[in-house]
Parts: sequence; C-alpha cells; structure tokens
Amino acid sequence: MLFNISWLEWIGYLSSVLVAISLTMRSIAKLRWYNLAGSAIFSVYGFMIGSLPVGFLNLFIAGANIYYLRAMYTRKEAISAVSTRIDDPYLQYYIDFYRKDILKFFPKLDTIMHEVRGLEGAWVLLLLRDAQLAGILIGKRQGATLNILIDYVTAPYRDLKTGEYVYRHSDLFTNKGIELLVQETDQDAQRKFLRKMGFTEHPEKRFELLILRD
Repeated sequence: MLFNISWLEWIGYLSSVLVAISLTMRSIAKLRWYNLAGSAIFSVYGFMIGSLPVGFLNLFIAGANIYYLRAMYTRKEAISAVSTRIDDPYLQYYIDFYRKDILKFFPKLDTIMHEVRGLEGAWVLLLLRDAQLAGILIGKRQGATLNILIDYVTAPYRDLKTGEYVYRHSDLFTNKGIELLVQETDQDAQRKFLRKMGFTEHPEKRFELLILRD
C-alpha cells in the first residue's frame, strides 16, 4: 500500500492514465499503442475487482486496438516521391499550413527556404503515401553529397514507413549519383529518427549516411 492506496487501486489509476495519454497522441499509431496498454491493464483490473462489464469491455477494446495495429503495420501502401521546385505554390501552401509544427523540428525554416531559393543544386521532393502528401524533403547538393536541410512528415505518418522508403528501399539517390547524405540537427526527435534510419552520428551534431550502390 502506498499513500494509503492499495496496489489494486494503483493498477486502476495506471490504466486510466494510459488511456488518457492515448487521447493526446497526434500519431494514430501511438494512440493505438497507448490505448492498447491502458485497456489491457484496465481489463485485468476489472476482472480482479470482480466487475465483469469493465473487464470484458476493455478486453474488447484491447482486441480492437490489436486488430487495427496489425492492419496498420501490414497494409501495403504506395509510397513515392515526386520532384518539384522550391517555388511550387502547393509546397509553399503545405509549409505555411504546417509551419508551427515544422519549426519544432527545423527552427531555421525561414533561413533554409531563403538559402534554397534560386540555388542550382536545390533538391525538393514531395513525399506521398497513397497519393496523399505526407511530407517534404529539401536539400542542397554539392557534388555527390546531398545536405538534407528539411526532412519533415506530418504527425499521422510518423510511423517510419516514409523514412524507410526514402533512405532504405528507394533509388532516389543512387539514380542521381548521390553517394553521401548529410544532415545537421540538434533536435532530439530528429536525431533519434536519423539513428533509426541508419545515419551515423559525428561531432558538431552532424549525421551521415553512406548510400550503397547495388
């Protein structure tokens, strides 16, 4: 017993907190995972206190979460990238619409956009999932090296599938003679993402990924 609260009650509180946290998630995948954990624990709690309605209801919710998570991770999506110009009106609309969120990952957004405009070696890609715009990639090419300045996807698509397509399964870079990808960032979320994509971390907050040719 802690703070005059039994361990059984703590289980109930824990499950309630997890369910509440799940409702704050912008990512559908994270929402499902947190809700699965909360509902599974809540189901156990319900059976332990002898409340069959609570136990069975949350058992059903846990099962529904498992079903949709499985569908989410096994569904085949058409992921692609379309090259465009830095002055593309649709690109600018997208950036303006998600500006506040983009700035969380790339605080120098305005400086980057100003730098890339009119740059001969500019790379601009629209990242699509089932023909829906999921994100953007903006970079600056120098010889066989591509410096990635912005690599952003909206919250519903942050399940790593887009990144795995771009950095592991596509020929976007090899077809253009790119041999090395470089990105500099001090944002924790972006650094974590780059590590998952296979980038190697170097001093001065620099990440590199060597592109291997087949």
